[in-house]
Amino acid sequence: MIKLIYGPKGSGKTKQLIQAANSNAQGAKGLSVFITDTKRYMYDVSRDVRFIDVKDWAVAGEDALCGFVKGVAACNADHEYIYIDGIARISGKELKDLAGIFYMLEKISNENDITITITCSCVEEELPDFVKKYA
Repeated sequence: MIKLIYGPKGSGKTKQLIQAANSNAQGAKGLSVFITDTKRYMYDVSRDVRFIDVKDWAVAGEDALCGFVKGVAACNADHEYIYIDGIARISGKELKDLAGIFYMLEKISNENDITITITCSCVEEELPDFVKKYA
């Protein structure tokens, strides 16, 4: 399952994502991973959630991010939650141009029973059709 947290910049999307990660970590049977491109929130995320700053791994672009998430999912069959903060920012593209990565993330999610929660800066009226089903 893919969940989408959206809203204009500065509306508290990252805070919601962190709250969800911390809340789910308490009762999770599997592993949780929080993927972002800054260390700013490292101490806000529970120690039970693996915090990954993609800059530490030279992840740049949509294909690199998709491959990175696939690698995270493949490294351990016990993943239950993956959180991605700012998918458009990390991929270096606008949300409207990310249909391919959403397709692949949905496939990863469905085949591995992983809930993937993603934040993106976008108002509801501007959400592309391919992401509306996750909102």
